[in-house]
Amino acid sequence: MVSFLYIIGLFALLYFFLIRPQQVRQKKHLEMIRGLKVNDRVVTVGGIFGTIVKLKDDTAILRVADNVRIEVLKQAIAQVTRQGEEQENE
Repeated sequence: MVSFLYIIGLFALLYFFLIRPQQVRQKKHLEMIRGLKVNDRVVTVGGIFGTIVKLKDDTAILRVADNVRIEVLKQAIAQVTRQGEEQENE
């Protein structure tokens, strides 16, 4: 009986220290992806900085330099560094 409780306790610890935090991070990332808009400054998982020029269903077109645009998956966007031109004026 004690070994059974030990296994249940170990699973509970794994859940609260490993599984649950990953689910929370994934949920926040999906919310960030859904909230993307044109002119948001973003960083991709590959470390490329760019500004969103156009959004499609599963992809986004980023302007990374003058006359240089790349198309990346929305899932490949790691973070929004600045919310468009609104924060540039502040």
